[in-house]
Amino acid sequence: MPNQVFRSSVRLIEGTRVEAEARGFKVTVDEPEQIGGSNQGMTPVELLLSALGSCLSITISLFSKAFHVDIKDLRVEVEGELDPMAAMGKSDARSGYQNIRVHVHIVSDAPQNRIERLIKMAESKCPVSDTLRVGVTINNSVEFETVSV
Repeated sequence: MPNQVFRSSVRLIEGTRVEAEARGFKVTVDEPEQIGGSNQGMTPVELLLSALGSCLSITISLFSKAFHVDIKDLRVEVEGELDPMAAMGKSDARSGYQNIRVHVHIVSDAPQNRIERLIKMAESKCPVSDTLRVGVTINNSVEFETVSV
């Protein structure tokens, strides 16, 4: 099967509020008021953590039948540390997360070793986890359009 291309389009609405759209689904992303936003959505870094937790949850769910694990409840909590001053150009630290911690809480009557193998498999197959762990090349291009005043 050939690679599949995924797309997202993000448009600035006002201030720091943006609207991200993919396949007709829209998400509002914003910054908190204390840094100039209107607090109308998750921040991009919160959205990244949410993407990781969501991807792991879905991957665990998709592989659970193959591992004979009946999931009664599943919650993935994700937290990361970063220097907010770096993103504002006020620190020489890297602006991204220095580390991310993931806590999987699963309720099942399956044996612990089977659940552990399921979680390990999901961690290795989750596309978001793989992208964050291994990294990816980002190719930027810019299109300039001048406006007459």
